[in-house]
Amino acid sequence: MKKTVTILFTIFAFSTLQAQENKFNLIVGTYTKPCDSKGIYVYEFDSNTGGFSLKSNTENIFNPSYLSVSNDNKFVYSVSENDKKSSVSAFGYNSKSGKLDFINYQNPNGLNPCYIINDDKNVITANYSSGNISVLGKNNDGSIGAVKQVVQHTGKSINAKRQEAPHAHMVYFSPDKKYVLANDLGTDKIYVYEYNSNSATEVLQLKSSIDVKPGSGPRHLIVSKDGKYVYVLQELDGTITSFSYTNGMLKKVSETKVVSPDFKGDIGAADIHISPDGKFLYATNRGTANDISAFKILKKGKLEFVQRTSTLGKGPRNFNIDPTGNFLLVGHQYTNEIVIFKRDKTTGMLTNTGKKIDLCSPVCLVFTKI
Repeated sequence: MKKTVTILFTIFAFSTLQAQENKFNLIVGTYTKPCDSKGIYVYEFDSNTGGFSLKSNTENIFNPSYLSVSNDNKFVYSVSENDKKSSVSAFGYNSKSGKLDFINYQNPNGLNPCYIINDDKNVITANYSSGNISVLGKNNDGSIGAVKQVVQHTGKSINAKRQEAPHAHMVYFSPDKKYVLANDLGTDKIYVYEYNSNSATEVLQLKSSIDVKPGSGPRHLIVSKDGKYVYVLQELDGTITSFSYTNGMLKKVSETKVVSPDFKGDIGAADIHISPDGKFLYATNRGTANDISAFKILKKGKLEFVQRTSTLGKGPRNFNIDPTGNFLLVGHQYTNEIVIFKRDKTTGMLTNTGKKIDLCSPVCLVFTKI
């Protein structure tokens, strides 16, 4: 009898642990102006079922459109897009309860920051409207320190409406954290900066830059799981450019598009991610299409088209794949929901689960451990 009880207890304990391992927090940044949003929301997400439940939300945080979580899972950093009143905020983060406690904010000395990253030393933002990159210090208590450096981009490109000036759109650490890659939609350039995390004033120093096709508008990028390739998504023409990457240098490998050859309409390519197993790449397109494309990642950085399907909403600005790779979630800025798709890990194809999270203008989705 005692042996049977022990076995049952072991099975129960294992099942409980397994259930906990399949649950994650989903942190969502929003735009707060168009509808009733309080800022940042935290949901518990079950990667076995695609189920979810709201755990907490902030109060009165203006347009926290992009988020970054600290390596130790104890702090969340957000931008607040607000023209001349734009700011960067720090929050204490209790992953178990999902609660976010405001710590402080700083002016990044840039207009409308639209992307943010952090490590143990610094918080870095890409500032769209002012076309620059800000580096802010980071204190031991998680709070954001003063601005250490502002790197100003210069130039323009051929699209008079969108590329009349530089528009920094993304910053991204290289896998070895020795470099920061930055896309500038306004100048059609990708910059690679040497990253000197301990420097007081010269944290970023230009290593190299590479041009993409005039008028294409580089927006987001993602690095392959082995760190050898970089995939850049261009917002204005829907191109994905594959680059080989070595020690801060990019070299073009191939190109494909997120639109079909016969597509007619407005293009607004938005976000790009790679599945946790490194086998598939996905990219969203807003504009007229409102769809997501899936590609199989081949050898030497090339991509093979797999599927293009509707995201079932308008304005699929951001999406993410849960850490197990079972589900892909798409945030729709204009129809105010996050649509949950099931992912076939073998084929990479997506199918609608019928589940969605109703939320005002979701524009950034980040998964964390509980």
